[in-house]
Amino acid sequence: MTDKQVMNLHLNNKIALVTGGSRGIGAAVCQQMAVQGCHVAFTYVGDPTEAEATVKAVEQEGRRALPLVADAADVAATEEAVAQTVEELGGLDCLICNAGITRDAVIWNMSDKAWDDVLAVNLKGYFTFNRAAARLFKDQRHGSIVNVSSINGERGKFGQANYTAAKGGVNAMTRTLARELGKFNVNVNAVAPGMVATEMARNLAPEFRNAAVRESMLGRLADPADIAHMVAFLCSDFACHVTGQVIRVDGGQYI
Repeated sequence: MTDKQVMNLHLNNKIALVTGGSRGIGAAVCQQMAVQGCHVAFTYVGDPTEAEATVKAVEQEGRRALPLVADAADVAATEEAVAQTVEELGGLDCLICNAGITRDAVIWNMSDKAWDDVLAVNLKGYFTFNRAAARLFKDQRHGSIVNVSSINGERGKFGQANYTAAKGGVNAMTRTLARELGKFNVNVNAVAPGMVATEMARNLAPEFRNAAVRESMLGRLADPADIAHMVAFLCSDFACHVTGQVIRVDGGQYI
């Protein structure tokens, strides 16, 4: 991307917190928020070298980066991540919930643990981060929440009863929080990607990736940056009258 292709969203010196920011969509969101002028805190679990890469990408844009080890399934850790962001970066303006896992199986083979693990991260984790941010945003009377969902939360997906239930719940929660927080000047939206060219997609069998490409009207998988651009827009004043929406960024994969 060249400088001429960067739309200035006027997010200079805003503070963003991105969950699951060390890889894939989350890493792209961290970088794009920094490009737009934000200082960025992000949560991660796992490989610290991936987190270091995100820190470097943010700092290369001249912005502060704050990596936080926090499991989205751990309520205390989610609340601490929000508190640390405020304490160390000086506030919070934008929450982007992205952390997620998959434990795929057809329903007759899906274990209780596979169901519980996915719902704990992909739905309850979103709830606890949204709740912590909502308390802050309500009092300061401004803020933006963007929840990364999925088109499969709208249409269903074979072998993903747990994942689609979680994402469908995220969509419903997003609309409800938009109703609850609107009078406090807080926008709450969701972005619903189709299949994105991340490590998760690369680990799929080729026939599944190829099927997603065939479904797309644009004939390709999304790049993580495609999702990040929409997230950044929804955090900006250009989207100040957009709330309660689930916006598909899927190349027409689900029409």
